[in-house]
Amino acid sequence: MGVFNGVFPIQAGKEDAARAFAAETIGAQRAGYEEHLQRVGITRETWTLQETPMGSLLLVWFVGDLDKAFADLATNDSEHMKWFRARVLDVTGVDLAAPPDGPPPAVLVDYRA
Repeated sequence: MGVFNGVFPIQAGKEDAARAFAAETIGAQRAGYEEHLQRVGITRETWTLQETPMGSLLLVWFVGDLDKAFADLATNDSEHMKWFRARVLDVTGVDLAAPPDGPPPAVLVDYRA
């Protein structure tokens, strides 16, 4: 089990679209979202909208099987996952079907009491 912390840029002026995407994910699309989380072993996930002087960012944090999660995000052809990838692409410009080259973010501190 691993931890992912990722930062995705929000396209200029797409902050409301990011909020709507999050609301729809845990609203009308919740069943598909939960199926994905269960299928790939994600036990907890958070999304945070951070507005900065350099632009807005979507911060995503989750605990689970990282390889399985990203493989599913990139290749699953269910209607929900097609919708999800399209929304991520629209809001952030990131194509989950074409993961970037290079390593994932490195966890530097993971404190647990």
